Amino acid sequence: MKTIYTVGLVFAALIISTSMDVLAQPQSASTPASAADASATSAPVSGRKADRALRRAVYAAIGRHKEISAGNISVIAKSGAVTLSGTVTDASQINQVAEIAKGVPGVTSVTNKLTVEKPLGGM
Repeated sequence: MKTIYTVGLVFAALIISTSMDVLAQPQSASTPASAADASATSAPVSGRKADRALRRAVYAAIGRHKEISAGNISVIAKSGAVTLSGTVTDASQINQVAEIAKGVPGVTSVTNKLTVEKPLGGM
């Protein structure tokens, strides 16, 4: 009787251990939950691509204005929100650069942190 009981316990333990291994396996790509997880992980990548493309578009728009030195301007884009920082040579260019950025398709808001570059020997 003890042998049958022991064999039964071993068999039950094997079944439980096998079912635990199956539950611990990652889901296959054909399941809906896995497909949702895959799209959730790929969304930030496409968001970053869109942010980079918007940033390049803002730089290109600023670069078309030869009177503005875009080399000292930093553009950060995140989900359509653009932040401008750095320096320009003239105070009138601060608002001009912001207006240029606002005119770029895909820009939803502009935060302007531009300052006027002080001359090297000036006070």
